Amino acid sequence: MSRARVFEGAMWSGAAVAAVVVASWAGASGLEAQEKGGGQGREGMILIPAGAFTMGADGVGEQDERPAHRVELSAYYIDKYEVTNTQYEACVKARKCKPPKDLGEALRASDRPVVGVSWANARDYCQWVGKRLLTEAEWEKAARGAEGRTYPWGNEPPTPDRGCFAWNEPRPCVPGSYPAGDSPYGVADMAGGVWEWLGDVYDASYYPRSAKKDPKGGTCAESLAFFEKLRRERREGFTGSNPIPTECEYVLRGGAYNYAAAGLRSSNRVHHGPHFRIKVAGIRCGADAP
Repeated sequence: MSRARVFEGAMWSGAAVAAVVVASWAGASGLEAQEKGGGQGREGMILIPAGAFTMGADGVGEQDERPAHRVELSAYYIDKYEVTNTQYEACVKARKCKPPKDLGEALRASDRPVVGVSWANARDYCQWVGKRLLTEAEWEKAARGAEGRTYPWGNEPPTPDRGCFAWNEPRPCVPGSYPAGDSPYGVADMAGGVWEWLGDVYDASYYPRSAKKDPKGGTCAESLAFFEKLRRERREGFTGSNPIPTECEYVLRGGAYNYAAAGLRSSNRVHHGPHFRIKVAGIRCGADAP
């Protein structure tokens, strides 16, 4: 099934800080307080243990998801939930983050995931709270587990109780609303919700030459060289149904509230230019483990 880029409004077949911010999150049992910042503790984050997992997929999805390959990762932390408007607004008020793009009042609700943020906005927020953007490999392991599930919950096809997708709601859902879709490590909303910006440059040719330990993706130069090769060879469609990129782009993972069920597999790689600020893309942070 051909993958398209994630345009707005469409359904398609991503050291201590000065302040501690307490924000409200929605979980299966109600609102949970989560400490943000400081880097001293990791409340609200989940520790993903060191070890190997299978990244990518063979025989399904797009060509840039191949080949399936084993990757070894060091231990790391990942936010259990996506970053909310309330949390991001605290960074704006501290003058460490730029305001998100105004995409309408419904998308600004305090308990909903922040959207309308660029790659740099996501990076800046994570740095402000003493964290960082996840790598593509880190995101995928947290979603699939060591056994390489197709979806966070397993290999069964998506159902409405497992995620915020296919217009379950007309805007991003409250984080943690679909616990049946949690990943094997207990991470919420990794199939639907909002696309999540990652630290990796989108390099469609990276998997065959991937580092075996803690891969961080290719470079802009490598990515652009491969895009040019695809154009010369007239291989449109290798990177999805949109035209082959002409600029350095970054990876987004996880699907969104408007995304069709068929594209929610955890190996799906979506990509956009870093300047994109759209209504279906937001933030989830990671952090190194001691």
